[in-house]
Amino acid sequence: MKLLVGTTKGLVVFEEMNGKWSVKDHHFLGMPVSTIYVDERNNTCWASLAHRHWGQKLHYSEDEGKTWPPVAPPSYPAGSLLASGKAAKLKKIWSIQADGKAGGKGIFVGTEPGGLFYKPDLLTPFSLVESLWNHPSRSDHNQWFGAGRDHPFLHSIEIHPDNPDHIYIAVSCAGVFESKDGGKSWEPKNRGLIAAYLPNPDVEVGHDPHMMHICRSQPEVIWQQNHCGIFRTTDGGDNWKLLSDPKGIPHYGFALAIDHENPDRAFVIPALSDEMRIAPDLALRVYRTEDGGESWQSLSEGLPQENCFDIIFRHSFDIKGQRLAFGSSTGNLYLSSNGGESWECLSSSLARIDSLCFIP
Repeated sequence: MKLLVGTTKGLVVFEEMNGKWSVKDHHFLGMPVSTIYVDERNNTCWASLAHRHWGQKLHYSEDEGKTWPPVAPPSYPAGSLLASGKAAKLKKIWSIQADGKAGGKGIFVGTEPGGLFYKPDLLTPFSLVESLWNHPSRSDHNQWFGAGRDHPFLHSIEIHPDNPDHIYIAVSCAGVFESKDGGKSWEPKNRGLIAAYLPNPDVEVGHDPHMMHICRSQPEVIWQQNHCGIFRTTDGGDNWKLLSDPKGIPHYGFALAIDHENPDRAFVIPALSDEMRIAPDLALRVYRTEDGGESWQSLSEGLPQENCFDIIFRHSFDIKGQRLAFGSSTGNLYLSSNGGESWECLSSSLARIDSLCFIP
């Protein structure tokens, strides 16, 4: 098994040999790798780069990360307006997701500012999903707006495992949207979420989901780590339920991993608050629920419990069976082989980690 780790100074490939993990290779040295994704239908790996001088780049690998040919990244069509008189321009690729069609190679890409693009195969260029871009709420700056960034960004794309035309996306800030017709139309799915930073916390659009995952074995169950707590729906997004105490831990955070074989099991890695963004009590802990979020267990064996400032970003937490791995804002990389019961540090000398994923 391999682990691809995207850092602000390149892509680092870890490999397990005889039960031990070590660095196998490096790619894009010195370059900021913002997103890593593996299409499990064909083991094609994708990596987006956020060059400061040359903008966004996109690469893929069909040999488990040995070589990385480039492909043209998405671009907004001429005439696409971010606001009145202001042309839309790609700022960053935030998410990559297979389109869910068996045997296919199509992928979706979520971007900043707030766009969803589709590429049906390696040879065909990306096209903007115009139906979402032209959704009436998108042009309302009271409903779609930046959260820690200048513009809204689309960071989560989830496909129903039994129906590739059934798509969910999550945008910071706007919220969750659902399409049941392959992206021809979109409906907000934010009932029950809280936007505590707005005058009306119960708005239809204007929410800040930080990360969202659909359970593949029971796709009516969807989890999200939100700016205003941890939420879960058991009816496909019709109603969300708050699972965390606003005055407790866990509550605020970015990272989320779920057990796709058990809809009641999930993991989060909390931060103290939106104002602080440090590890609570300066101690790094993973929290696990086995009962659908009714209770949370703190897991800390092997993790630093004092003077720790690590924060775990959205795409820096992955799960594969009983194995979990996460990377931190301070370049620390941790792995658990027993469902989070204990952790080992694979490296404490990487650059900031923005994304990682296992290759089976």
